[in-house]
Amino acid sequence: MPLAPLARLPKSALAILYEAARHILRRPVVAVCAAARTPDGRWLLIRRADTGTWALPGGTLEWGETLATCLAREVLEEAGARVRAIGRVVGVYSRPDRDPRFHSVTIVVTCDVEEPHRAPLHAIEVLEVRAFADDETPRDLAMGQADMLDAARAGGPTVFE
Repeated sequence: MPLAPLARLPKSALAILYEAARHILRRPVVAVCAAARTPDGRWLLIRRADTGTWALPGGTLEWGETLATCLAREVLEEAGARVRAIGRVVGVYSRPDRDPRFHSVTIVVTCDVEEPHRAPLHAIEVLEVRAFADDETPRDLAMGQADMLDAARAGGPTVFE
């Protein structure tokens, strides 16, 4: 019962505590990002509230969760879309300077998604969701993700960074 008082904290306060604990523990976290395409071939991106820039939907793996489950959960939470099919691993990105918040090992995976059908679950984190045609995708993606999207587009060998 010593953790019972934590259950009374707002979810946003728990998220901040969780992020702080990751910094204190100083261990890389595992993350997954979706290079997600809608049925008409557009790339599904989210606009992050913290940076105002566009990004691939994704997030960190939770305890006891598989990468596939994490991918589906994050796409639904952040972009309001359901994953129809998971494709190939685009790459594994581990450069410590990619994300100023913490060191993550990010696995980028292609997937086919339905059109978004609801608003993002955490409106405080995601300002906007939009599907972009190839020739209109923003070049400056958050956390250095432009090369991740480029690798997904290229369809070449798996990137290991």
